[in-house]
Amino acid sequence: MAKLKLAVAGASGRMGRALIDAVLRDPELGLAAALEAKGNPHVGKDAGELAGLPCGVKIADDVSKALAGCDVLVDFTRPEGTMAHIAACRNQKVRLVIGTTGFSDAQKKEITEAAREIAVAFSPNFSVGVNVVFRLLEIAAKALGKGYDVEIIEAHHRHKVDAPSGTALRMGEVVARALGRDLKQCAVFGREGVTGERRDETIGFATVRGGDLVGEHTAMFIGGGERVEIAHRASSRANFAIGALRAARFLVSKPSGLYDMADVLGLK
Repeated sequence: MAKLKLAVAGASGRMGRALIDAVLRDPELGLAAALEAKGNPHVGKDAGELAGLPCGVKIADDVSKALAGCDVLVDFTRPEGTMAHIAACRNQKVRLVIGTTGFSDAQKKEITEAAREIAVAFSPNFSVGVNVVFRLLEIAAKALGKGYDVEIIEAHHRHKVDAPSGTALRMGEVVARALGRDLKQCAVFGREGVTGERRDETIGFATVRGGDLVGEHTAMFIGGGERVEIAHRASSRANFAIGALRAARFLVSKPSGLYDMADVLGLK
């Protein structure tokens, strides 16, 4: 059986290295291209060497050339980079897995438009465990109802540039939808000074940044006399890479459209 030909964007980053390592260790997958931004010092180097597995694929900075012959591009970079990659994928009909977070509403709209032409898997978190947590949050919110205050705490490494994390926001969206609320209207991002009593309908977010934390998320449902916590803690980036590659396999048999990990895992 022919190997699935994958391209990895952000090849020299933490997530890029984890993705390349996972691809090179999977006998059903082939690393067809590795991408970095122009001027990155790793351009021209063997992509596999960064993961300790030399493979002969050189890191490139020309996305259009690199995507020739690829089946799927896996992109965990930054919004501005991802948007440029989307244009190239649309031109060459290459499927796309997007793990980047921090998009504006306008950029999200552009992703939706691209999905009319190519198959796109877009999720704030590709961990299988996190996506099971999303489902558990929906169940908990519906069962507990409006008598519980909801607070979401997330923690990541000191290099993460957006806050709250895309995963924390998705957790809030899941809970708000289950409770019949609009997260944009009820979210509270941090508290300081004399804030007054907590309003019943709010969903609070708190952010921690430090060291090399991979990713921790906890949703608390706090009622009178009890607290329910649903949490996920990642100890390495390998779980995100495994989920992203599972999504890449999923896209190969799908028509154009916008999919998420709930589709990939059959949770809908």
